[in-house]
Amino acid sequence: MKYSTKLSDAIHILVLIALNPLENLTSAAFANSIKTNPAFVRQIMGLLKKGGIITSVPGHPTPALAREPENITLFSIYKAVEGDKPLLHLDTHTNPECGVGVNIQYSIQQYYNFVQDAAEQKMKDITLQDIIKNYYRYSAITSQIRS
Repeated sequence: MKYSTKLSDAIHILVLIALNPLENLTSAAFANSIKTNPAFVRQIMGLLKKGGIITSVPGHPTPALAREPENITLFSIYKAVEGDKPLLHLDTHTNPECGVGVNIQYSIQQYYNFVQDAAEQKMKDITLQDIIKNYYRYSAITSQIRS
């Protein structure tokens, strides 16, 4: 089963932009940091641009945040890169001849909806600035460990 890493990769890109506003940040540089390919990075950046989270000019390695980090929520990033895809997914390929297989998806969908709603509400409270603060905290911890 493959799961999406678009949200975490988008946050990775946004933190790199926030921490390095004056550097040339090419899709290859982002791809190297994320360990993916530049085409995937360009796809994510296109979604972030369409979502009003970053600004960029094709052919110029100078993306920028469209708003201050404290005004970019985890929810807005999620919606930009995942759209209306839910966090939890039902298995719709169950055996229709199995009593449980026929009804289990209907039985759990309501609870998945509750989880989705709660997660989205919480994501609205978390900002890119919160994530950056946490990044600095963990960065300090790991640098102490390395010393």
